[in-house]
Amino acid sequence: MIRPLDPDFAVAPQIAPEDMAEIAALGFQAVVNNRPEGEAPDQPAGETLRAAATAAGLRYAEIPVAGGFSHEQLDALGAVVDAGGPVLAFCASGTRSCFLWALASARRGADPQVLAKKAAVAGYSLAPVAGMMAALAP
Repeated sequence: MIRPLDPDFAVAPQIAPEDMAEIAALGFQAVVNNRPEGEAPDQPAGETLRAAATAAGLRYAEIPVAGGFSHEQLDALGAVVDAGGPVLAFCASGTRSCFLWALASARRGADPQVLAKKAAVAGYSLAPVAGMMAALAP
């Protein structure tokens, strides 16, 4: 289930290689994998996802998130967004992807309260990263 956070960014739980053509047909330009390789036994391999994304005409990036968020991850997501969207990011449930989007957006000057409202509309709470967003906001 794809959940839009803003017009150029959406999140989803785990996607499959066979989903890439539909993701491209929906107008997405890039897919971001926020799961570490081998996180779950039923998770598709990153290279399989990359090949399917490329075949569907999508850019593909891996920004694995496990146990916290780094400035490097925020910068990497910013680079994907800057390259053009819309962007679909995914993880196991979409929550890490949503948190990463919120933190990267706050670091780039977005209002944390506005981000929290956008996340809530999509069914996510940014409460666990609210302090980090406030600290990142310029």
